Amino acid sequence: MHQITTGKWNGYDTFILHSDTLEATLLPGLGNNVIRLWDKASERDVLRTPAESELDYYLTKPYHFGIPMLMPPGRIRRGRFAYAGVDYQFDQNTANENHIHGLHRTQAWTVVGQHITDSYCSVTATFRTTDDPNWMRQYPTPLEISMELKLAGGTLTQKLTVTNLGDKAAPFGFGTHTWLMLDQQPERWSLTVPVTGVYELDEELIMTGRTLPLQEHDTLNHGLNLKGSQFDTVFSIGSHQPEAWLTRDDGYRIRYTGNEPYFKHWVLYTRGEADEIICVEPYTWLPDAPNLPFDQATTGLIDLQPQTPVELVLDLEVIQP
Repeated sequence: MHQITTGKWNGYDTFILHSDTLEATLLPGLGNNVIRLWDKASERDVLRTPAESELDYYLTKPYHFGIPMLMPPGRIRRGRFAYAGVDYQFDQNTANENHIHGLHRTQAWTVVGQHITDSYCSVTATFRTTDDPNWMRQYPTPLEISMELKLAGGTLTQKLTVTNLGDKAAPFGFGTHTWLMLDQQPERWSLTVPVTGVYELDEELIMTGRTLPLQEHDTLNHGLNLKGSQFDTVFSIGSHQPEAWLTRDDGYRIRYTGNEPYFKHWVLYTRGEADEIICVEPYTWLPDAPNLPFDQATTGLIDLQPQTPVELVLDLEVIQP
């Protein structure tokens, strides 16, 4: 049975999508992020969930909880790049005066539709960047962004549709910073992510333009036990399908996939040694993509043509043991 209920988080409306096994909580008024995914069957939080007492922290760093959307993801050197004759200057919001994790933070989205059937339920929300002067100051091409969040049984789907409302091409990149819980038991979990190389980072954690061999990270292709692991690492998937598996030793599994040809990179992040969480982050573009010495087929930079929508789809499936 699927249904949608409403609630509140710090006074902001939430939409809660229900199936027999999962509950997904969407917070449209503060960035339209998924802030909770509750596994009813196993009685556990799948994602790192913000407490109501953490509102100030959420407002500062909304990408530290749930499934935050990054537009674009990762760092941009000095926040500066040029594309199709347009100069872009993003805010320099890191210690090294670079930019990190894009222009989408806590903007209010408008819920425009809900749908419930026997097999799924969904909520659709939209956002126009012209409603945010701070966004337009940094990225002057107007965009319309729509996100359908759909829950079907054990699968949560995010379908992002991006449309360039301007009259010239614009660069676009998208990713999520998905916080998957390990329940302080990293030794019980293994991660399988088909990858082919590691993108080298400099001392400012920005791409150097070099791709390194996997070496010890090749274990990710076969299943890496997460005890003692530590990541803040950007990987290429090469010709592999964009698919990651997080597996517990009792057969509990989480499958995370993105649609081709858009999702080309994975970032793994553990915030120190893996314990409470691992962030498994699918990216379309490589951080600092417009400034890298690679072609767009490699960086994943999406060339948004006027009035030509692009659909980006992510599925997160929870499989019971």
